[in-house]
Amino acid sequence: MDIHSIRQELRTKSIYDIPLRVTFYARVSSESDEQLNSLGNQVSYYEEIIRKNTAWEYVNGYVDEGLSAATTKRREDFHRMVEDGKAGMFDLIITKEITRFARNTLDSILYTRELLGAGVGVFFQNDNINTFDEDSELRLTIMSGIAQDELRKLSSRVRFGHAQAIKKSVVLGNSRIFGYVKNGGRLEIDETEAPMVRELFERYATGEYSMKQLETLFWKKGWRNHNGKRIAHTTMSGIISNPKYKGYYVGNKVKVIDLFTKKQKFLPPEEWVMFKDETGGIVPAIVPEEVWEKANTVLKRRSEDVKNRQGICNHRNLLTGKLFCTHCGAAYYRRDSVDKAGMKNSKWVCSGKIKNGADSCPSFPIYEKELKPLLFQVFSETEADAEALIGEYIEMFKSLEEEGGASAQLEALRQQIALAHKKKSKLLGYNAAGQLSDQDFLSMNRACDQEIAAAERQVYELEQQQLSRDGFRKQLDAIRRVLDEARRDASQGLISKGFVDKYIDQIFATPEPEGSLRLQIKVFTGETTDKYLANLRSRTGHTFKKMIEAYEEKLASQG
Repeated sequence: MDIHSIRQELRTKSIYDIPLRVTFYARVSSESDEQLNSLGNQVSYYEEIIRKNTAWEYVNGYVDEGLSAATTKRREDFHRMVEDGKAGMFDLIITKEITRFARNTLDSILYTRELLGAGVGVFFQNDNINTFDEDSELRLTIMSGIAQDELRKLSSRVRFGHAQAIKKSVVLGNSRIFGYVKNGGRLEIDETEAPMVRELFERYATGEYSMKQLETLFWKKGWRNHNGKRIAHTTMSGIISNPKYKGYYVGNKVKVIDLFTKKQKFLPPEEWVMFKDETGGIVPAIVPEEVWEKANTVLKRRSEDVKNRQGICNHRNLLTGKLFCTHCGAAYYRRDSVDKAGMKNSKWVCSGKIKNGADSCPSFPIYEKELKPLLFQVFSETEADAEALIGEYIEMFKSLEEEGGASAQLEALRQQIALAHKKKSKLLGYNAAGQLSDQDFLSMNRACDQEIAAAERQVYELEQQQLSRDGFRKQLDAIRRVLDEARRDASQGLISKGFVDKYIDQIFATPEPEGSLRLQIKVFTGETTDKYLANLRSRTGHTFKKMIEAYEEKLASQG
């Protein structure tokens, strides 16, 4: 049974009433008698609950014992279960809770998504989350907020160390920098590659060479990248724009903006930590500063020219980037025409059919006059469910938004740091006055430094936790705002591009054997609703006339 069929059944049945091949996963984190006894109880429980359900077919479970959850690398049964799931050996996995799958919620989410992509659902009993549910995308989004909080706590020390390294001007990031080798947090010039870098800057600064020309030239001259291949012109652009080559230390250029995908964002130059290395001991210059500036003037001018030459893409159309054909995987494009009465008809046509010919795809055009009432129907059918679900999660995870005592802890720690600094000053005074020996001064001063460092680390961790809670609150607010704005637009009859962007995630058009078109309309909560269009000859945008008239009458009554 595929996911679509299971989700259809779940609209009227419980997961326990659907015929599925079901297995389970159990794990304990140590080999103690108490833990292993707990594992035995888990196995007995799941075997019983699956076998006694007449709708389910029992599939042997998967068990890992005496293994830490800190990594999934040695969890052999877990990985065997994932591979078996991809091979189609079962439909559903039952497990105790999200943390049974991995060290943190993030890893659990990644694995459940991977399994769902293979048609396998996961039922976390304690968390009451079934990834077959139509709202599972929203549930996973909410749980991502929890995972983010967990990740911030686990990585706070690493980030603290990163921030301290920047303060100390330690070179971070990629060690494979053309023209340099990294040594102990410092850069040293690699004279085997530096000549290529110098030649690149000198030639490009003249304005007589394009990046593509230099790419070809350097290939012919024998210059290669670290993999022995051609040095791409995009790599050359990165070299030209990097201030390191003129002898500047640069830090804080990148920020991780998505802890789940590790997606990074390049920060604007005004947020960088950058200064000229006058000594050359941290980032020695490969090219003179004036050559670097000339080359970057050329790069900036050419970049602006390219931007000015590019046409402006019109993204204002109702379904741009939203409507796709499942037969050929292509997006739908809008085509406008004018009828005999001078009225404009907008229709959406599969771009694969446009490109490859009418016989390449059995889909047919979709008129906007037909589609707007369908979108209005979908909103009306899903609005209440989305509102209820959002309210449920706001209550369920309210504890993440409220953390009592954090401000008081921060204030106490800052006072502790201030007192330690005062103590250091007094110790220095006592030592200068001869009232404290040098040995005692050094010992007591070192203790103060350790106290300050420990308190600063705690301050950093608490601040990161506050940022996490603020981010989670913003995430919930954003979800509610989407629903409120979509509700307002719909009440005003604004089935517009703005409405679609806020509420509709994607629409998949599937040609049916009977000559109809099935539209799977997925809203922002992850819920999918099916609608159908008939393939009528000489379609002019007036199909479903009664439905369209009812929709327009509703708008007129609201006006």
